[in-house]
Amino acid sequence: MDRAEVLTEALPYIRKYIGKIIVIKYGGNAMLSQDLKESIVSDIVLLNMVGVKVVLVHGGGPDINDLLSKLGKESKFIDGLRYTDDEDIEYIQMVLCGKTNKELVSLIGKTGAKAVGISGLDATLATAVKMPKYGNVGDITDVDPTLIKDLLLKNYIPVVSSIAFSEQGSLNINADLFAAKLSIVLEADHFMLLTDVKGVLRDKNNEDSLIKEIKVSQVPELIEDGIISGGMIPKVDCCTLAARNGVKQTTIQKGTLKHSILIELLSDEGSGTMFY
Repeated sequence: MDRAEVLTEALPYIRKYIGKIIVIKYGGNAMLSQDLKESIVSDIVLLNMVGVKVVLVHGGGPDINDLLSKLGKESKFIDGLRYTDDEDIEYIQMVLCGKTNKELVSLIGKTGAKAVGISGLDATLATAVKMPKYGNVGDITDVDPTLIKDLLLKNYIPVVSSIAFSEQGSLNINADLFAAKLSIVLEADHFMLLTDVKGVLRDKNNEDSLIKEIKVSQVPELIEDGIISGGMIPKVDCCTLAARNGVKQTTIQKGTLKHSILIELLSDEGSGTMFY
C-alpha cells in the first residue's frame, strides 16, 4: 500500500514533466562513491523511461585531482576556480571528455538507457573566451544547443563535459555555470544543481535549517547576512542566472542523498532549495 501511494503521488509530476527538458549538474563528492553513482544514474534512467528529456552535465574534480596527484602536480584554485596551465588543460580534457564522461555513459547503458557522451567542443556546442587570471579557463560567450536537441529528439541522454571551444584552443569551464547556461538556451523546465549539502541553510551546521524557497531578489540580503557564503555563492549565482533567464525551476540539493533527484521532481516534499 505504501508503494502504491508513492506511485500515486508521483503520477501528476510524471505527467507534468513528460516531454520537458531537465538539466542536471552532477559532480563533487557524489562522484566518489560507486553506490551513489548508480543511484543517480538509476534516477536519470527512470526519468528517461517515463518520457522526461534529461541532460546530464558533469564535473570531474576528484578524477582530475587524482590524475594530477599521480603526475606530481598540485591543484591550484583562485576564487574557487581551478587554475589551468597549458599542461593541465590537456590532462583535464583527457579526464573530463574521456574517463569521467565515458564511465557515466557506460553506467547509463548498463542501467537500461542510451547515452551519448559529448563536450562543449562537439559541434561547437559551447564557445568561450579565455580568462587569463585563471590560465586556460573560459567564460562562455555562446551556446548552440542544436546537437543536444537532436540527441533528445532520438531519446538519447546527452552526457556533457564542461570543456569549451575557443580560438586559442580548448578551455576548462566551471561545470555549474556551463549547466546553467545550457539550461537557459534549452529553455529547460528545471535546472538541478547537485552538491554535497542539502541546499541553502540558515545554520550551516544544521540541515534542519534548510530554506526551501528563495526569491532571487532576496539573494543579496542573504549574502550580506552571511547565510549564503563561501562556495555556495557561485552556485546560487548560477541558479539565479537560470531563474532570471526563463528556467521555470532551479534547485540546489544534496547529491549525496540517495534518490534526491526523484524526491525533488516526483514528490510533494521536494529536496533542497528552490529559486524562483
